[in-house]
Amino acid sequence: MKELELKYGCNPNQKPARIYMQNNAELPIQVLNGKPGYINFLDAFNGWQLVCDLKKATGLPAATSFKHVSPAGAAVGLPLDDTLKKIYFVDDLSDLSPLACAYARARGADRMSSYGDFIALSDVCDVSTAKMIKREFSDGIIAPGYEAEAVEILKEKKKGTYNIIQIDADYVPEPLEHKEVFGITFEQGRNDIEINDTLLENIVTENKEIPEAARRDLLISLITLKYTQSNSVCFVKDGQAIGIGAGQQSRVHCTRLAGNKADNWLLRQCPKVMELQFVDGIKRADRDNAIDNYIGDEYMDVLADGAWEKIFKVKPEIFTAEEKRAWLDQMDGVSLGSDAFFPFSDSIERGRKSGVKYVVQPGGSIRDDLVIECCNKYGMAMVCNGVRLFHH
Repeated sequence: MKELELKYGCNPNQKPARIYMQNNAELPIQVLNGKPGYINFLDAFNGWQLVCDLKKATGLPAATSFKHVSPAGAAVGLPLDDTLKKIYFVDDLSDLSPLACAYARARGADRMSSYGDFIALSDVCDVSTAKMIKREFSDGIIAPGYEAEAVEILKEKKKGTYNIIQIDADYVPEPLEHKEVFGITFEQGRNDIEINDTLLENIVTENKEIPEAARRDLLISLITLKYTQSNSVCFVKDGQAIGIGAGQQSRVHCTRLAGNKADNWLLRQCPKVMELQFVDGIKRADRDNAIDNYIGDEYMDVLADGAWEKIFKVKPEIFTAEEKRAWLDQMDGVSLGSDAFFPFSDSIERGRKSGVKYVVQPGGSIRDDLVIECCNKYGMAMVCNGVRLFHH
């Protein structure tokens, strides 16, 4: 297949639309089911690159949940403890494969943003992962292959229209890439920089101790940022992104957005949240939205009389600001990555409130000394690797 006609581009008025190879070569994909659209393919191809990089850097199977050309979550296939299984709503599934664990982490970190995602997997999609995906609202998946039973499970989604793409794992793009904007062609070298341990050597803080697990998490943050719309900041803990701030004009706003998502990830593990009793038959998306409201500032949207009865069997107590702060203060050992330098120390101050202990950023700001001083104040270890990772 040398080209694939699409229904339309980013919006229904943008026609015609297609994907094809400039050199008239065969497309490196097969559409096994469904009719993927323009944005689906943007998410699929960016997500595929991300999981390939994660697998290469860590040796572990990887998954990402993509929405609107930025990851909502990304993770590697580390085992899930009982708490994570419960907050990711996979505690009823047995024998989770490493790949299934990776997707549970990628989807579960920010379930609201992942609603209607496009999934990318580094490895052949197995039955364990397909069963998990089947019950989530998702637009499609890209992977290097599928077990026969997994394909049949996935084909049952969306009344048989679920998008299933298989990509040639050996495909290597041309070294130059092109984009047209306003009828003008842009050309640049493809961002094929390899994210590995060599980017973590220049530790500029007094604390120079970065344990192996944190080094892995710093690499995950950088790889996630490589495929996230800039400006971007990523918080990582235990092999998964727990908060991604994408596409903000101000770096501290990226950090606040990512930090708030990281906070929500930890708050969902508080017994007060895990013990919420939902009415029978509540839809997964309604439950996720209710949890997000309950732990946020708009908690009365779900606790007001006439509202809570539609969601909960028993009216929950208010989760007070003091209780939330006390729970969040337990967070520690979080890794924070930035796709460009921190121009001020305000992002470090915000990161500290979400348990950040390890930081990686390019450096190069005229205020690097103040950022380093702030890290030293809190005993953080920070790497300045000189590598910017803007993505547009």
